[in-house]
Amino acid sequence: MQQKDTKQPTYQQAKFDEPLLFEYPNSSKGVIVGSCTTGKGLVPASLCRDSLNLPQLSEVEVVRHYTRLSQMNYGVDVGFYPLGSCTMKYTPKITEDMAALADATDIHPAQDESTVQGTLQMMYELQNMLAELGGMAEVSLQPAAGAHGEYTGLLIVHKYHEVKGEIARNQIILPDTAHGTNPASAAMVGYDVVEIKSNKEGTVDLDALKAAVNDKTAAFMLTNPNTLGIFENEVCEVAGILHDAGALLYYDGANFNAILSKCRPGDMGYDIVHFNLHKSFSTPHGGGGPGSGPVGVCEKLTEYLPVPVVAKDNRENRYFLDYDKEHTIGKVRSFYGNFGVMVKAYTYLKVLGKAGVKNVAEFAVLNSCYMKEKLKKHYPLPNKDARKHEFVLSGENMASKGLKTLDIAKRLIDYGMHPPTIYFPIIVHEAIMIEPTETEPKA
Repeated sequence: MQQKDTKQPTYQQAKFDEPLLFEYPNSSKGVIVGSCTTGKGLVPASLCRDSLNLPQLSEVEVVRHYTRLSQMNYGVDVGFYPLGSCTMKYTPKITEDMAALADATDIHPAQDESTVQGTLQMMYELQNMLAELGGMAEVSLQPAAGAHGEYTGLLIVHKYHEVKGEIARNQIILPDTAHGTNPASAAMVGYDVVEIKSNKEGTVDLDALKAAVNDKTAAFMLTNPNTLGIFENEVCEVAGILHDAGALLYYDGANFNAILSKCRPGDMGYDIVHFNLHKSFSTPHGGGGPGSGPVGVCEKLTEYLPVPVVAKDNRENRYFLDYDKEHTIGKVRSFYGNFGVMVKAYTYLKVLGKAGVKNVAEFAVLNSCYMKEKLKKHYPLPNKDARKHEFVLSGENMASKGLKTLDIAKRLIDYGMHPPTIYFPIIVHEAIMIEPTETEPKA
């Protein structure tokens, strides 16, 4: 097979009244010389034109056009951003300032541990704060996003059952309110996904769960509060069903903002938790990156965490990277995770303190319930009335006016407001999913 030539074309500077010529080395035909105006060479004649119908504009007109477009970009610093289940909360600028310090930007992950003791201390303390908030025994900061945290958690689930010799456990159970990343992460690890229907209140149907659990069940993935914004008040019973069957209970941390310092997944019976630093801890959503999705585990799973985690030698009062995990799933990301995001989350937690973190949950729920009470007079509120940090309405009553939820969302844009999440969760017809977060004022 003939090798493709990887050499790049070389360009010859043209005079103002001459077309630009280019030379392209080609292993089979020699050097091809072409001109965009002659139609010879690489550019087909059918694509060449004698003139272009371009608008005749001054530089200032062009600059103003593109500057205006740039100012139309929407973000939480510009206005209300009520995307349900995304927790698009304001990022305090002090966290950005801390992440921009030279102490954070001018270090390298390959440096010797002795030269980055402050960095390791920050990571160690962040691990411990997250573990305390989640009720977990230990936390890894490696995963680079929420879905990556799910993937990491499910790799731990898989390795745990493998070490126990229970390789037949090839099923992950999910409620029909699950986030879309849950079945995707399960499938990527090689699991079969079993979906169970919610009950009339919008929570886990215990009978349906019992019927689904068997000796092939590896874990049940459950967000709490769930995607409808409803707290799963029977979660301890759910945990008992899974544990009695030898399976694990996984906490999707997407809605952790609602319960910060109020209750802990570990106390509910969860074995694994992933935290979304870009949701609960006010680091920006990355638009594809970087994010951060640390994973916490209960005591029996600490030896399965990805390595390294940051540990402390109390005798020598130093911090080090601990690779000594007997059943580790190995690395899930290069180096140690998205460090800049960790600095922002660490700063956020240190500035707020325990009392401030508790206020986050209380005001997130207050804001949500305030909006819910205002809007349920105009749009149906399916399932249970009691909601936490978010709520899901239905736009189905607009059908009589020839409108859909999509029309409502587009009309909000006309007024300069970002619309909420629509058509999710899919169990609500014409869904309108709203999460105001704690950072919005009452007005």
